[in-house]
Amino acid sequence: MKTDIHPEYRFVVFRDISADFQFLTKSCVQTRETVEFEGQEYPLVTIDISSESHPFYTGTQKLLDTEGRVERFYKKYGFAQPSSES
Repeated sequence: MKTDIHPEYRFVVFRDISADFQFLTKSCVQTRETVEFEGQEYPLVTIDISSESHPFYTGTQKLLDTEGRVERFYKKYGFAQPSSES
């Protein structure tokens, strides 16, 4: 097996922003953010939906504040919004 070609497999904290829930697992994902979790510092990955907030697992429908994301993107980066003609 070749050396130094595989990504680093390490503990990472995933944080669900819609349910204020976080969990620790192993991953190869690269991130610059860190967070303290149970007394240790780990890399942090922010996610929109997890088992704690997904309607299939919770049995309830929660609305996320996602309206306007595309418009904010276009405004932030100065793109002209595509026409909505059908």
